[in-house]
Amino acid sequence: MKRKTRAPRPDAARQLLRHTVATLAYRARKPLSGAPEGFSEFRASDSSRTPGQILVHLCDLMDWALSVAQGQQKWHNTKVATWKEGVNRFYAAVKALDDYLASAKPLRAPAEKLFQGAIADSLAHVGQISFLRRCAGAPVRGENYMMAEISAGRVGLDQPAPKREFD
Repeated sequence: MKRKTRAPRPDAARQLLRHTVATLAYRARKPLSGAPEGFSEFRASDSSRTPGQILVHLCDLMDWALSVAQGQQKWHNTKVATWKEGVNRFYAAVKALDDYLASAKPLRAPAEKLFQGAIADSLAHVGQISFLRRCAGAPVRGENYMMAEISAGRVGLDQPAPKREFD
């Protein structure tokens, strides 16, 4: 009698991390896309970060999250580039992190620590950029994110259209 072999069960925490990273990619698309000329340098006050500085920090956070997942803990303070370069770098870094999470390579840090550090911080910074878009006179429409088509692995700039936006 042949025994049925079961596929290994995916790590639930790792799968939730992948969904969270996909959520980050989806939610970042609106404030990062179609930013007006000069938005990268906009300042809400003399002591605030510019959107360009926040974007480069987002990129550094994603690179750091990957290094933590790999057990290396590398942090870089990258210089601000153009807005377009920053957006492209952000999505490349999100993809690199998701690719690692999707692999069979071991997580060298608890999933909970990855979430509470770089990923949660990134979600907050996406909110800051959205707020700064409004302050700069270029608001993005809110939406019901629970209805959004978000799935693990969909982490690029090309995202599905919103299901329900707010006026």
